[in-house]
This record gives sequence, structure tokens and C-alpha cells, in this order.
Amino acid sequence: MIELFKGIKVDWLGKRKLFLVISGSLMLLGLVSLVVKGTFQYGVDFRGGTIVYVRFQQKPPLDEIRSQLPNSQIQDFGTSGTDVMIEFQGASEEADASAGREAITGALNKNFQGKFEILNAESIGPKVGADLRRQAVFATLYALGGILVYIAFRFEWIYGAAAVFAVFHDTLVTLGLFSLFNREINLTVIAALLTLVGYSVNDTIVVFDRVRENLKIRRRDDLETIMNDSINQTLSRTILTSGLTFLTVLALFIFGGEIINHFAFAMVVGIIIGTYSSIAIAAPLVLFYENLRGKAVAKPVVAARSVQPKVPRPAKVK
Repeated sequence: MIELFKGIKVDWLGKRKLFLVISGSLMLLGLVSLVVKGTFQYGVDFRGGTIVYVRFQQKPPLDEIRSQLPNSQIQDFGTSGTDVMIEFQGASEEADASAGREAITGALNKNFQGKFEILNAESIGPKVGADLRRQAVFATLYALGGILVYIAFRFEWIYGAAAVFAVFHDTLVTLGLFSLFNREINLTVIAALLTLVGYSVNDTIVVFDRVRENLKIRRRDDLETIMNDSINQTLSRTILTSGLTFLTVLALFIFGGEIINHFAFAMVVGIIIGTYSSIAIAAPLVLFYENLRGKAVAKPVVAARSVQPKVPRPAKVK
């Protein structure tokens, strides 16, 4: 494996109070934003409504379209520059794609009659949207439960609990930033969050594996030293894998267009937070628990009892 950092000695766990302040501040900002706004900004997938894809004869003025459809979300899609996606929330439980299509067509005909065509219309009822929202929550909780069981079986239960708490931290911070920046949560964002659950746990397991190996061969060292060295030893691998993935999703975020922009934002934020939590959340939690149990200092190896050689008695002189 390529070693970017050789002989690095960073006291990561010595900075755990700073990490606690950073994580607490991010979660508090997200919570305040959510309380002020009342709820997340859900996409049509979760709140119900109709998505209509419209193609204009020339590049359309989006501001003018928004003035005709004030309660809709309007954005470009595709590469032609003339295609627009309109998210329209139906007014009733029975609203379907045809009703949304007719409402949008009627509004657009006021200023763009004969200058556009409807490519496609998709509809999701409010009840279905609520069911999808509930299923998304359950899917995330099931994933966390499976991770807890797996890591507890592979290591100890405290390692599994620390990994799950770190992933829970990642999810809360990411959702908080979605609320803070008025980002839309839809099914693709949930897919991104579930992807990041596995990604974050993978980084955490790599660190925990190295900790376990070092505990076997360095019985005289305290747990904090072993954890710091384990994080430093796996740092090159973490930077390479996370860095390459980050550059990929950053390109999607910048150049991918509006359709996948929320998904790419979740991936960009999640990779940063997931890599951070493997170092700043999971390992300190294990150390904190072991400190409470009084096992942070490894027991020294008991030396074998030395046997004093027998000194021959001098022979008696007759």
C-alpha cells in the first residue's frame, strides 16, 4: 500500500475535547435550524405531488415560470438547456399525474402557449409519500442495528456501540446541514445516507482492526497510545480511499446538474463527516468506556519468577 505519511505521530485522542465541541456545534446548528423551520424540506417522493418534465423551444426564463407557478420547485435538467423539471404539489389525496399536468399546462399557456411540450408526468400521493418516509427511517435503523450486531460479534459490544453512535452522529450532522442549507430530502438522498452508513463503518472497522492487532503485540502500552498509533498507521489508507471518493462526488456535485445535486451534496458532506467520525468519535468513545472500567492501561506481562542458582557448600576439611 502507498504510504503518504511515514512515522507520523499525531495525538488524535488528546484532541477529543475539541472534536466534541466541533460535533456538538454542528448538531446544535442543525437542530436549531430544524426547530426554526419546523420540518425538513421534503421532495415530492415524501410529501406527495407531481413531477412534470417540460421541453421549451428555446431556453426558458425560469423566474417567469416561477411567477406563474409560485408553489412549485422549478429547475433545469439535461444538457440541452431547454428542458425544465417542475415539482408540483397536488392539493388533494386523489390528485394524480393528469391533474398536475393540467394545472402546469394551464399556467404555462398564459405566457408560453405553443412554445413547450410535456415530456412526462409522474405522481405520488401524500399517503404514499408518508409511507415512503416511514420506510426510509426504518431502513436506516435496520442498517444501524445490523452494523451493531456485526461489529459486536467481530470485536466487542462496545466497539459495535461506538461504531453505531459514530454513524448516528454522521446522519444527524448531514441531515442538520440539509436543514441549514434548505436542501431537499428525497429518495436519492436516503440512498446516499445508507451508502454513507456503510462507508463510515468501513473506515471505523479498519481502525478497530489495527487497534486489535496492536493490543495483542503491545501489552505494556496504554490503550490511548495504541489507539493513536493505530489511527496514524491507517491514515494513509484513509486519505487515499476517502480522498479519491471525495473527488469523484465533488465532481458530481459541481458538474452533475440539478437532478443529482442533493444526492451529491449528501455524499460530499457524508464522506467528510464519516472519515472524521472514525477518528474523532468512534475511537474516543471506546477509550472513554475503557477508562470508566479502569482498563485503559494494559496489564503488564508478569515476569517469570527467577530461580536462584544453588551455591555449592565448601567441602569440610577433615
